[in-house]
Amino acid sequence: MLNLTQVVDTFPSVRIPSESGGLAVEVSLIAQIGHGAGNHLFASVASRQRQHSAFVDELDEPSAKLGGTDFSKGDATSLYSFVVGPKGHPFHRHAGHRIFTAVSGSGGAQLRFSSASEQQIQEDPHNFMRALRFVNIPPDCLFTVRFGGETWHQFAPLSRNSLHPVFFALSCHTNELGGNLPQALKEKVLNNEASIPALTELLPDAVKALLQAKDFKAEAVPTTTLSLDAPPGTFHRVVCNTVRSGAGMMRGLWGSWKGASGFLSHGGSARSVKELSSPPADSLLLEQLSGLRIHHEDTFRLRVTGTNFGNTSATNLLAAVLEGFMLNAPSGVSNLMALRNVLVKPLGLRTSPLGCPVSSLLSPDTSNLFANRYPVLAQSANDGDSKAQVILGANDKHLLFRSCVSVEIVDKHHVDVMLGTRVHCKNLFGRFYMAAIDYVHRHYVTPTMLRLAVEYAVVQEKEPAVPARLVAA
Repeated sequence: MLNLTQVVDTFPSVRIPSESGGLAVEVSLIAQIGHGAGNHLFASVASRQRQHSAFVDELDEPSAKLGGTDFSKGDATSLYSFVVGPKGHPFHRHAGHRIFTAVSGSGGAQLRFSSASEQQIQEDPHNFMRALRFVNIPPDCLFTVRFGGETWHQFAPLSRNSLHPVFFALSCHTNELGGNLPQALKEKVLNNEASIPALTELLPDAVKALLQAKDFKAEAVPTTTLSLDAPPGTFHRVVCNTVRSGAGMMRGLWGSWKGASGFLSHGGSARSVKELSSPPADSLLLEQLSGLRIHHEDTFRLRVTGTNFGNTSATNLLAAVLEGFMLNAPSGVSNLMALRNVLVKPLGLRTSPLGCPVSSLLSPDTSNLFANRYPVLAQSANDGDSKAQVILGANDKHLLFRSCVSVEIVDKHHVDVMLGTRVHCKNLFGRFYMAAIDYVHRHYVTPTMLRLAVEYAVVQEKEPAVPARLVAA
């Protein structure tokens, strides 16, 4: 078969006109990434996608809605991630037009399109076959695809019996209501309940039979091959594909075994922590260690603004903050505690993985529980449950410490969260210990613990179904 190869100075692209008068199919090759990177990226994206709250696994095209519509503000767009594995997926179409950006697996991808209309197929199913066009994408490549509504499409591996995934993609639905949608599906879209499978229509059985027939020859379908590093059909291309295939198998297995995670970093004055000169007049901390000399005292306040707290209570928020101390402990503070535990264990002092101000949250004592879960020494909440506070602490060989954690809902857009500590030193070693840790305690340990605990609580208040793990830099 004669192949005509054209050299281009820009993005290798193909435009396939529609046989039914609709929008053309447009595919552009953007860049080729590292050897085996396609499989590695597929494994990490697939892992993250499975953990997403909007994950759907249907029609051999696992997907997740990353951003939904908001018709009340005139936004009809949606953003999805989706992946296509080594077996490809079935031919299908959508009512609305699609734009997506993808990275091919390390075995390459074949994009299959047919622009035959429903009427043309009803008149003669062979019209689907006559409009069939293929586009070959090389391994480990970033590419874009744009096609009109009602365009039949299928994404498959570049070679039969491939062990490599086809690709992962980010798909933008520029108008989720686009095309001729059934009324029931329109209602789903308007309620932001649509998904890729819900918006999908599979091929009629008559056309499926033609594709599965023994006399169907895929190699006879008009095909455009896009390439970047090496021309198709050359020895260079064969070597490149072989190397990428081998690297992809290794990197894909490594990515699947290692798993994937991500991080969210929050900053800004809205989460700044301020040290106060003294505890508030109604703080439970003022009642602690009475009659004893106080060798150390501090109170830190974090003010949260701009978040609607009108539907919650101080007790619930305080419980979320305490959970944040336990589940979202700063890694730097945990490392410091691990070092402290090694140094003081020979002396018979208390050890804990949590920062000292809240370490008693791990106490086995259940005589006084806050929210039926957290061991505390004392607790209180005012009549309107707009302010709640608890006392934590423990007695050790060298010192006694008490900490107060409080939450006050000033109004529905303004919450103050405080963490204060009092310490009485029992001996000279206790005074030396407090002097040694005072600076780090005030400038890093307590502010960082408070910040991450509150961030955790805010995330849980906004999206209680989404597990949060925040990390301090």
